[in-house]
Amino acid sequence: MSTAGDITPGCPSGLSPAEESGVGDISAFVRRSAEGNALQLTVRGAKCAGCLSKIEKSVQALPGVTQARLNLSNGRFDVRWRGTLDANRIAEAVSGLGYGVAPFSPDAADSAAKSEERKLLIAMAVAAFAAANVMLLSVSVWSGHGEMGETTRRVMHAISGAIALPAALFSGRIFFQSAWSVLRRGHANMDVPISLAVLLALGVSVAETIRGGEHAYFDAAVMLLFFLLIGRFLDARLRRRTHAAAHDLAALQARTVTRVEGAGARSVRADEIVPGDIVLVAPGERLVVDVDVIDGISEADESLVSGESLPRAIAPGARLFAGSINLTQPLRGRAIAAASDSLLADIARMLEAGEQRRSKYRRIADKAVSLYIPLVHTTAALTLLGWLLAGAGVRDALMIAVSTLIITCPCALALAAPVVQVVAAGRLFRKGVFLRSGDALERIAECDHIVFDKTGTLTLGEPELIRVEGDEALVQRAARLARASRHPLSRAVVSAAGAGQVAPHVKEHPGLGLEAEIDGVPCRLGSAEWTGAAPAAGTTQLQLWYSEGDHPAHPFMFEDALRPGAGDVVEELRARGISVEILSGDREDAVASIASALSVSDWKAGASPADKVARLEALRADGRKVLMIGDGLNDAASLSLAHASLAPGGAMDVSQSASDGVYTGTGLGAILTMIEAAGLARRRMVENFSLAAVYNMIAVPIAVAGFATPLVAAIAMSGSSLIVTLNALRPGWKRR
Repeated sequence: MSTAGDITPGCPSGLSPAEESGVGDISAFVRRSAEGNALQLTVRGAKCAGCLSKIEKSVQALPGVTQARLNLSNGRFDVRWRGTLDANRIAEAVSGLGYGVAPFSPDAADSAAKSEERKLLIAMAVAAFAAANVMLLSVSVWSGHGEMGETTRRVMHAISGAIALPAALFSGRIFFQSAWSVLRRGHANMDVPISLAVLLALGVSVAETIRGGEHAYFDAAVMLLFFLLIGRFLDARLRRRTHAAAHDLAALQARTVTRVEGAGARSVRADEIVPGDIVLVAPGERLVVDVDVIDGISEADESLVSGESLPRAIAPGARLFAGSINLTQPLRGRAIAAASDSLLADIARMLEAGEQRRSKYRRIADKAVSLYIPLVHTTAALTLLGWLLAGAGVRDALMIAVSTLIITCPCALALAAPVVQVVAAGRLFRKGVFLRSGDALERIAECDHIVFDKTGTLTLGEPELIRVEGDEALVQRAARLARASRHPLSRAVVSAAGAGQVAPHVKEHPGLGLEAEIDGVPCRLGSAEWTGAAPAAGTTQLQLWYSEGDHPAHPFMFEDALRPGAGDVVEELRARGISVEILSGDREDAVASIASALSVSDWKAGASPADKVARLEALRADGRKVLMIGDGLNDAASLSLAHASLAPGGAMDVSQSASDGVYTGTGLGAILTMIEAAGLARRRMVENFSLAAVYNMIAVPIAVAGFATPLVAAIAMSGSSLIVTLNALRPGWKRR
């Protein structure tokens, strides 16, 4: 239908129908700066790598465009250009390709994805209802063959038609709309043969019912739609899950900021902040723009940004990045970049780059689809023509061609991987592991190198007081001060002491510690300098000191304890031939201590998000397949960029969303469970693809030879789907 040089309107894989052209004026949504112009659009209907290539190339060809990047996960299209190019020309270039265009809205994109899922689920439920009821009637007709009268059989077929026709037209509209949208432009996609098979089966069935024929094929049509909708629904669900990471990160960036304006201050959207604006940061507030502190003394929790487990003392001149939390005192800072150029935004861009890189499996599927469409059309057309030339009647030749279309429907191939993923996800769920990405199992099975973050991944992520015999009374007294602070070491003291009283009038001095007068005695809890003690020499452990009046200060030691069984897991990974590395943003002494305890020689401390991404890029260039395991905001980009990734259950939402799987529990045994499950799932997928291929090799010649009616073809197609499902359900999982 189309030449090689044509551009198919809409998704070339048929995963979404072409959208109507036309878009309103979007010039008001252009962001202008010294670097040029920027625009964010939502593109509807882009589902595959073919869509991405087509849209990006079309816009990059416009004059002055320096960047055109489409994110298939959430439909966001980022365009940057210089010069006088009208923004509406960009929108028209995209809409002219058969895609819907609108200004970008994260909530609208997520809402559209949920709406698509809901529509597919309803269509699948209707098809399932119709298939179950029509099959009951068909069984009655089959069992009464030779005994049932013509009138009774015609009534049975009529009732089947009354159920199947509206159900098939409703459930099949997803395929019909897509097929029609490309056919009227002189092209074809995967939904064309599907629509032809369903409509021809329904048409032949109506004709057979009217003429009182023995066979009708209403059951074949609705059963075909039901199995196809299962695969389409799973695809939509998994695509929305991949968008979750970007949506969670966008929520972090969408907060308000208190901007100083003259003698007052006003709350504004983060995207209204420009470099040079003065902003106020309240205690407990998370920054959404990068700032240089100009007034105030406080402490900041940068664990989600840098991985550093201890708060950092902040004074004028310090630089704080978006994602950090101001802990103790108000701060005033000068914005050094817009929210779109902050560290959070940089992480978001790296995260999206990782999501796009993972689309190689979809590109393989797109290629298979492009080969499938002409093959099915050609096979069915040649079958029809061959039987007509052989002297068969038009009705018989048409029935054989319909059977060929049905029997070549790729339901088994479409279900080969998703059904294994669903079964594996259910079994892993019962073991405390939750899959978030459709092709996670395939990629985890390929990994030969694991990169661990330290804080919260190999360790529990929270300081724990090292108890010393006889220190109970001191801990209880120190806790009276500690209960007034949010400092992690203070919270560790409180955790060790339990519930109790808070000392009155506790004062917190950022970077130093706490002080209060209890029963007339001045008490202090904080650094060695603050309590008048000499720091303990020769130790890298976290320290906190407590003093009462003139008595010598008492040291409390803390550790970020390893997760239970971490050493055994690392040894088991090495035994499986998987190398291990630690990449952390924490202090060098803290990382070195953990690496030594686990006998890991390959480690790096003080790594920024960009450093982690660069390391993963270097490993990929060396041909390594990396499984990244991390929990912080600073890990989100590398989790998304890695070949595969996991996050512990206590990880930040963004990191969990960027990962392929989330595991619960304090230990690391779930990592081994996931690797074992991935290996078995890959074997099951290969077996399913092999079974589907064997089915086609046997079934297609039978259909072409005229030995299969449309009903037999539908049963064979359903049978092949049932076989791959049963194969996925076979046991073989080791109990751990």
